[in-house]
Amino acid sequence: MNSVPIEEHASSLRYLDRPGEGPPIVFLHGLGSASSFAFPAIAADPHLRSRRAILVDFLGFGYSDRPTTFAYSMDRHAETVVRLLDQLGLVAADLFGHSMGGAVAVLIAHARPARVARLVSAEGNLDPEPGIVSGIITQWSEAEYAASGHAEFLRGLRAQGFADYARTVEAAEPIAVHRSAVDLIADRDPTFRELLLRLPIPRTYLFSEESAGDPNTERLPRVGVSIGIVPAAGHDMMSDNPCGLAEAIANALPT
Repeated sequence: MNSVPIEEHASSLRYLDRPGEGPPIVFLHGLGSASSFAFPAIAADPHLRSRRAILVDFLGFGYSDRPTTFAYSMDRHAETVVRLLDQLGLVAADLFGHSMGGAVAVLIAHARPARVARLVSAEGNLDPEPGIVSGIITQWSEAEYAASGHAEFLRGLRAQGFADYARTVEAAEPIAVHRSAVDLIADRDPTFRELLLRLPIPRTYLFSEESAGDPNTERLPRVGVSIGIVPAAGHDMMSDNPCGLAEAIANALPT
């Protein structure tokens, strides 16, 4: 793993850097997940394996450090990834974010417009409303979640057959999971949707086949955002159809 120091929290943001040609794709994971777990198979798929891929684990998740002093807000997550882009000197990188990572990607593109060429959001948060995962986590207070809610959430995931996702959630810092969930669905002005629409770069929003009836499949193209559908998949499209997701990303980010 490679790392970026976050000195004010005595911590490191860690990432995988897979060599390749063309503009690098920076992968950003969803709530409770980790890019080091979710995306290696996607980056290695024949549709994408020629591209350089940078797989980032947000602070508090995956292999990154877990400082309890960190806010774990979307803006703070974005700031740490911006440091990575600056440290690597990336110019015209492509961003791919799944779920929460899609929201963070929008913030990064606004913070460093010269470093981001294109953006792909896979069912990223657009509006301040509870999602499937965040809605469950935020039923607890931060103290309750850290004390017992995290373990209860893990038991629920395993009981529903989401063993792989449960492993990444188990590896995450409970406070990071809860603070991230709370901020992800909080009211903000402008919203992630509004910021996405303001970006002057090519943007693609990916839906899983299960979500293909979402009204946004018609709304987003009317305001300049391309859409794609990942077949035979639900929200956990990385596990449901990794090849289909890799193909959708490659179609959105042609070399």
